[in-house]
Amino acid sequence: MRILVYPHDLTLGGSQINAIDLAAGVAERGHEVIVYGIPGPLVDYIEERGLRFLPAHDLKYRPAPSRIAQIAAISRRERLDLIHAYEWPPCLDSYFGAALALRVPLLCTVLSMQVMPHIPASVPLIMGTADLGEEARKRHRANVWVLEPPIDVERDNPHISGREFRSAHGVGNEEFLIVSVSRLALDLKLDALVRGIDAVDQLASSHPVKLILVGDGPARGALQCRADDVNRRHGREVVALIGADPDPRSAYAAADLVIAMGSSALRALAIGRPLIVQGEQAFSELFDQTSCELFLRQGFYGLADGASGPSRLVAQIAPLIHQPDRRSELGQFGREFVSKRFALHRAVDFQLDVYTSVVKASPAARIGEALRAAGLAASVEIANHNPFQKRRNRNLQKTILSAARSGEWPPSF
Repeated sequence: MRILVYPHDLTLGGSQINAIDLAAGVAERGHEVIVYGIPGPLVDYIEERGLRFLPAHDLKYRPAPSRIAQIAAISRRERLDLIHAYEWPPCLDSYFGAALALRVPLLCTVLSMQVMPHIPASVPLIMGTADLGEEARKRHRANVWVLEPPIDVERDNPHISGREFRSAHGVGNEEFLIVSVSRLALDLKLDALVRGIDAVDQLASSHPVKLILVGDGPARGALQCRADDVNRRHGREVVALIGADPDPRSAYAAADLVIAMGSSALRALAIGRPLIVQGEQAFSELFDQTSCELFLRQGFYGLADGASGPSRLVAQIAPLIHQPDRRSELGQFGREFVSKRFALHRAVDFQLDVYTSVVKASPAARIGEALRAAGLAASVEIANHNPFQKRRNRNLQKTILSAARSGEWPPSF
C-alpha cells in the first residue's frame, strides 16, 4: 500500500510521536509510507525513523484550502491507496479534496478526549480509549476501532540510565525526584502542572523532594513564576523547568516518581517508573493493580471536581517517598502491563488490519455530510476570527496565566 500519514502537527508531543512510530512500523512491513505536515521539531525524528517527509503549505483556516489542493495533488502524483489523518482539521483537509473528489480511502485517528462532530460520519475512525470508542459508535455511521497509544517498549526500557540526568540537574542521591514530561500548554495540561508544583511546595517543608518539568509551551512563563516563588520560599531549588527535550528517556529513567498523562504516562511505565496519572480539575490516581482497568477504559487521564486542590496529589506522593520497595514493585508491574497491552508491534499489526479493511470498503455518498462538516468547520473559523471573540479569548488566556502565576488556582471568572 501507498499511505500518507498526516499528524495534526509536528511539534514535540505524544500523539505525534505515536503517529510517526506507527508509520515507521507499517513501513518496516513493506509498505510505502509518507509523512505530511508543517515542518516542526519532529521532522528530524521522521528522518531518523527512515520515513519520507513532505512539507505542507502553511495554514490560516481549518480546513485549509491550500492543503486541500495540495493533498489532492499528492494523492494523484503518489497514487495513494490510503490517507491516515490525525484529529479533525487534518481529516477535513484530506476529506474535501482527496477523499470526496478523488475517492481516496480516508481513516481518521482521534486521540483528543472528546468525539468531535466535525468529522463526517462516513469516515472510519480509530479512537484512543474504549469509552470514546463506545461514544463514537452511537453517532458514527462508519466503522470505529479502538487503539490505545502504542509504545516502543524496546526503545523505552528499564535499562536506560538516569544518573547523568540527575547529575546534570543537581539532584542529590538523597533527593526524591519527581519528573513531568509535558507540553506546557494552556489547554488540558496547565491544571495538572500547576497542581504538581503546588503539591511539591507542600511536601518540600518536610521532605527532600524536587520536581523537574521537561517541556516548553505558552504556559512556561507563568509556571516559571510560580516555581520561582516556591524556590524562594524554601531557600532551595524545589521546582526546575528545563525546557523541551526531543529524547526525554533519561529524564524518565532518573525519576523516583513520574506524574503524567496520555502517552507520557505510558512511556514512564515502559521505562519502569512508578506513575501517578494526572488529568484536570485536580484528578490524580496512582497507577497500580487496582486502577489499571479504569485507565484502560478512559485513557491515562481523568476529571475530578477540582475541590481537593493539591491535597489529593500530596497524599498519593508522600507514602512513596519512604517506600523504595513499593516503588520498585509499581515500576515492575507497569513495565509488564505496558509490554503486554501497549507494545508497538501489536499496534502495528492491528493498524494494518484496519488499513486493509478501510481500503477494501466501498466509499459511500457523502455530499450531504460534506456540507454539514463544512458548515461546522466554518462556524469554528468565524468564531476564531471574530474580533470580539479574539479579544475574549485573549482576555481569558490572560486570566488563566495570571492565576497560574499567582497563588490563586483554579482561576475565578
